[in-house]
Amino acid sequence: SKLGLDKEPGLIHLETSISETQALYVTCKLQNCTDANKGKPFPGYIDPNSLVVQDEYVFVQVSTGGRPIYYVSSRRDVFTPMKLPKYTLPKDLHVISTDENRVVAAVQEWNQNDTYNLYVSEAGGIYYTLALENVMSSMGPEGNVMIDLYEVAGIKGMFLANKKLNNEVKTYITYNKGRDWRLLQAPSADLRGNRIHCMLPYCSLHLHLHVSANPYTSGNIASRESAPGIIVASGSIGAELTSSNVSMFITSDAGNTWRQIFDEEYSVLYLDQGGALVAIRHTPLPIRHLWLSFDEGRVWNKYSFTSSPLFVDGVLGEPGEETLIMTIFGHVSHRSEWQLVKIDFRSIFNRRCIESDYVPWDLHDQGERCLMGVKRVYRKLKSIARCVMGKTYSVTMISEPCDCTESDFECDYGFERRADGKCTPAFWFLPSSMSRTCTTEHTFLNSTGYRKVVSNNCTGGVMEQYTARRQLCPSQAPRGLHLVTSEGKLTATLASNVTFLVFLEEGDGSKTSITVDFGDGNAFTYSNVSSIEDGIKHIYKNVGIYRVSATAENSLGSETVLLFLHITCQLESIHLSAPFVAVKNKEVNLTVVLSPSQVGTVTYIWWLGNNSEPVITLEGSVAFTFSREGISVVTVQVSAGNTILQDRKTIAVHEYFRSHLLAFSSNLDDHNPDVAEWRLDVSRVIKTSMVQATGVNPEQLLVTVLPGLPTAAEFFLLPDKQLTEGKPDKTATHLDQLSELVLSALNQNLVQFTLRPGVQITVYAAHLSAAPLVDTSENHSGSAMLMLLSVVVVGLAVFLIYKFKRKIPGLHVYAAMQDEKEQEMIQSPVSPTDSTPSCSSQRELLTSLEPLDTEPNTQTI
Repeated sequence: SKLGLDKEPGLIHLETSISETQALYVTCKLQNCTDANKGKPFPGYIDPNSLVVQDEYVFVQVSTGGRPIYYVSSRRDVFTPMKLPKYTLPKDLHVISTDENRVVAAVQEWNQNDTYNLYVSEAGGIYYTLALENVMSSMGPEGNVMIDLYEVAGIKGMFLANKKLNNEVKTYITYNKGRDWRLLQAPSADLRGNRIHCMLPYCSLHLHLHVSANPYTSGNIASRESAPGIIVASGSIGAELTSSNVSMFITSDAGNTWRQIFDEEYSVLYLDQGGALVAIRHTPLPIRHLWLSFDEGRVWNKYSFTSSPLFVDGVLGEPGEETLIMTIFGHVSHRSEWQLVKIDFRSIFNRRCIESDYVPWDLHDQGERCLMGVKRVYRKLKSIARCVMGKTYSVTMISEPCDCTESDFECDYGFERRADGKCTPAFWFLPSSMSRTCTTEHTFLNSTGYRKVVSNNCTGGVMEQYTARRQLCPSQAPRGLHLVTSEGKLTATLASNVTFLVFLEEGDGSKTSITVDFGDGNAFTYSNVSSIEDGIKHIYKNVGIYRVSATAENSLGSETVLLFLHITCQLESIHLSAPFVAVKNKEVNLTVVLSPSQVGTVTYIWWLGNNSEPVITLEGSVAFTFSREGISVVTVQVSAGNTILQDRKTIAVHEYFRSHLLAFSSNLDDHNPDVAEWRLDVSRVIKTSMVQATGVNPEQLLVTVLPGLPTAAEFFLLPDKQLTEGKPDKTATHLDQLSELVLSALNQNLVQFTLRPGVQITVYAAHLSAAPLVDTSENHSGSAMLMLLSVVVVGLAVFLIYKFKRKIPGLHVYAAMQDEKEQEMIQSPVSPTDSTPSCSSQRELLTSLEPLDTEPNTQTI
């Protein structure tokens, strides 16, 4: 919790994981963090690892449509999308700084790979303008992104950054939080006093800006709050930053002038609040010396800190910046244990500092003393003084405000700085869009294209000329109406609360009514925009696609916006209904039954026969012709929302066959659990019994038990290829003879099997017989006419059921191959008095009836 911002002390901010792609931002009391006591500051889901709580700001990220949207909350207020320039299109965003009511963010844009652009905000953290382009980045040791931007300690508004320009990396400095940047002037002479010829902008000083992740090493650059103006860094002189010929440089006047102090890399520590500096060489070799400076790095004295050379692993100062004690640790050899050397520098100093040891120092930028709108004077130790400042020392500062000039103002949101320094509107920016406060207020701030740099304390001067002016809102028709769901999605689950948000860009919100039509016969009208700031909640009771509209209207005009919302159910299971045996070159219907039957928009992907490419349909039924005999596999995938389910059936394809329905003695129903495994086992037992009773070749007989009660089955007779190959007349005769043989055995009750001890089951031929699928005889006998009459009766029954097919979904369910495990759908009828909408109430009762149509190649109902 942060005092003055969070509602109560002891409040903690948490990101809780929901899935790999979703998280929630919640708050609760540390001592009482239960579901009942959790707050939810952000209404929807957020991206994992995106919550940042820093000073008075909270940031979260939400990805929609593959693009991230960044939200910010200032002073724990409502979350608002961060407004970057319109075509920034960020791939990645890092919050760099939130000091003094201002956000500095590093954004990697769509066309960047190893660089980031720096953006700075106004006090609310919402509207961002470009501060510096193409700042270098690198990957840290733990995979974290490191931006080459360094905030100088002790001087507010001062940053150093490494920018990539024409494939060269150069170091820039700013004193006014990114409003103006310039290159660093290189030292005029090297360590040995030789003159350095380095002329801006072709040659300058460049610094390595990485801060060490290791607390025992100093990193490439260091500054201290208690020593304003002193910066020590490693770098190089030339046209660009290099990793070779690295030297150490120091500035004691906040970056205006630099001096070279070593021609190799050193770790530099601040002692006595910057009153003394200690340097230890960066080297893989053992060392025994350190260097000490009392005059801000102008003169260095060499000291021995150990009698035997030491491989230095790190340096640690005592807690507090006023310390005069430090510890060096390392090892004498690669096999030895750590050695710790404690160094006490107090004996070098002989007295405490007094007031006469200090001098005033004016902060400036190449002579310009008005920085961030004030003139600042610091107290610094004289370079010749060798005394201990101690804990009582404070950097007393005198500040005097300056008159405002153009340099105290940066470009406002939507404006870009031209070569002449003027701020002009970007091509995508409509200045009138900044008057959005007119939807809730009667006045708005009309931007001049400039805004004062946050924390800039200038007064008078050109303040009035550059400051936005408050004006009365113009009377205008509603324009820029937006209708979205709170989670930014176009889909929702049945019976869940859907929250719609309505935004109006332009128009007097207090005089503009909003009508929201939910598309399901319900609509509501609100008198003004502010009355629906928290959103509009609605529950849909049926699956479907709804046309949701919002209309804003006032005396000057109206505007309507549409949203098409998909209400879905979770798809729980699917069942592919297909014939057990199909006729070669005859069209077969394949149908998928869904559970629940209504789930919303569904896509069907079919793999048929040996085709390598799938057929994609929006209907759950396809017709297909098998052109080759043998075993064919049909696979279907059903995609609904984020769910994809699959079912597969194996179909035997033959040119000729006979089929007939089977019935059983009634005691079988008492033992039928109606599961796929039981049907497969019973099918195998029936086939064995029929083969024993008739002597039919097992390869010519197929048997399948059908789902549902009463128990029914079907057998298929296939021709003997050796006898009938290429002889259609013989095939028909041969199948008729086999059919008569099997029916005779069934009519004589010769086909029986034992289900369990004491339970004997008799298999009968069903009374309703079917006509042959393929009639190859030339003469139509009386029995054939009788068969035809049976088909007519069946056809009439099929027609009647077809008329009421919506009440009995999945009426015709075919059995599977014997080696197939069916996916079951066991459902319960829904009480008509149950008025609560839910996915389960959308299911329809699946009734298993005796199949009325026994010809597998006829069109499925």
